[in-house]
Amino acid sequence: MIRVGLIGYGLAGASFHAPLIGAVPGLRLVSIVTSRRGDVARDRPEVTVVVDAARLMADPAIDLVVIATPDHLHAPLAQAALSAGKHVVIDKPFVTDPADGAALITLAESHGLMLSAFHNRRWDADFLTVQRVVADGVLGDIALAELRWDRFRPAIKLGWRETQGAGLLNDLGPHLLDQALVLFGAPDAVSADLATQRTSATTEDYFEITLSYGSRRVIVSAATLLAQPRPRFALYGTAGSFVKHGIDPQEAVLRAGLPPTSPGFGEDGPDAYGTLTAADGTTRSEPSVRGDWRRYYEGVVAAITVGAGAPVPARDAQAVMELIALARRSADEGQRLPLA
Repeated sequence: MIRVGLIGYGLAGASFHAPLIGAVPGLRLVSIVTSRRGDVARDRPEVTVVVDAARLMADPAIDLVVIATPDHLHAPLAQAALSAGKHVVIDKPFVTDPADGAALITLAESHGLMLSAFHNRRWDADFLTVQRVVADGVLGDIALAELRWDRFRPAIKLGWRETQGAGLLNDLGPHLLDQALVLFGAPDAVSADLATQRTSATTEDYFEITLSYGSRRVIVSAATLLAQPRPRFALYGTAGSFVKHGIDPQEAVLRAGLPPTSPGFGEDGPDAYGTLTAADGTTRSEPSVRGDWRRYYEGVVAAITVGAGAPVPARDAQAVMELIALARRSADEGQRLPLA
C-alpha cells in the first residue's frame, strides 16, 4: 500500500486528487496539509490533518507526496519532498520557471524517485477519441489542428488563480500543449499572442499559440469572453475532418462531490459525440472513448511498485513549460521563434 500525503485542499486537492487517490487500489491517503481542517473532517474523517508541509515530509510513513498548492510553491515543495526521499506528483503547471523543472528532474533521477505532473487531460474522453481518430488515419495527412478551451467569465473569479496566479497560459496552457505534444511531437517553431481582455484582470486571460511542423499548423488557444465556445478540437486533413464540441464531463462530476466510481463517469452522451466529415462531404457521428482520470493514478501505482514509467514523465512536463516560456518570449518580441 502506497501511503500518500496531500499538500493543499482547495479545488484541485479536494475535488480531484483526494477522490481519485481514494478510488485507486494500492493508494491510501493518510495525511493532508491544509488550513481547512473542518473540510477534511467533513469529507475524509479518516485522514490526519498536518499543520505544515515540513512535518509531512519528515514522516517516514509517507511514500508519495502530492502537491496541489498555488503555482509558485510547486518547485520548493517538490524539492523538499524529493530530498526527503518521497515520490512526487505535482499538479499542473509543473513549475513556473523551467530552470526549476530541470533541477527537480536531476534530483529525482539521482534519488531513484518517481516525479510526475498531473496532466490528467490525457485521459479525457474527447482527447482519447482524437487520438483514436488520428491513429486510424481516417483524416489523411493533417494540415491544421485546433485545440481550444473557451469560457465565458466576464467577472474575475475569486481565488488565487485569477488574482495571484501566472495567468491563463499557465492555467490551461499545460493541458493544451501537452495534448499537442502527445499528438504531434515537438514543433519546429512557435508564435504566440497573449492579451489581458477583461478590464479588471491582472494577468493574461487570452492566448493563441501556433505550433509549426513544416507545413502543418497546430493552434492551441484559450479565452475567457466567449459565450459561444469554439470547438474543443478541430482537425482538418487531406481525407476529411473531425470536430468535437464541449468539455470532458469528469470535472463536473467531481466538482459536484460525486465519486469517480459513479456510473457513467467519463462517458460522453451521444449528443456530445464529435463529427467526422469525409472528403466527399458525407458526415457521421463518432462515438467518444470513455475517459477516466483514475488511469493517471493507476500509472503512479505501477511506476512506484513495479518500476513502470511515470504516467506523465517529468521530462514531458518540462517540455511543456519550456514551450510556455518560448511562447511568452514570442509574444513579447512579436515574432516566430524556432524551438531550440
